[in-house]
Amino acid sequence: MPNSKITAMKTWHKILIIMFILGTIGAALGYKFVYNKPHRDFEKATPDFQITALDLFSAYRNDKKSAELKFNGKVVEIAGLISKVEEADSLTIAVFVMDQGMFGDEGIRCTMLPNHTRAIEALTGSEITIKGFVSGYNDTDVIFEKCSLIK
Repeated sequence: MPNSKITAMKTWHKILIIMFILGTIGAALGYKFVYNKPHRDFEKATPDFQITALDLFSAYRNDKKSAELKFNGKVVEIAGLISKVEEADSLTIAVFVMDQGMFGDEGIRCTMLPNHTRAIEALTGSEITIKGFVSGYNDTDVIFEKCSLIK
């Protein structure tokens, strides 16, 4: 009888060691292929749509649901008159003002990539083209992230 208990304990130890090794390998593979995967380069991404800033804003204002289905989560290139540039913490935001609402300017807000902040500040009041990732519409502004200036 004592030998069977020792054999059973050895078997459980082997099973636990194998489970630990498999768990460690699984965690390492998960880190390598999921957590550590390279991020999309929005600056070099090909735009899914090219549209004027006014047409994009109008699409969201007139039919929010269909515009969200069409543009949200896509890289979009917009052209229009940049009204102003805002600073928020360490972010630079290019603003295309399309309308005046109850709470101020309404339009398109584009959070610029860090290497485009100086160039965008000098272009206030100019016709420009910007490419970025559309993250949504908050009933006053179309929100772009990771934007770059197209020359």
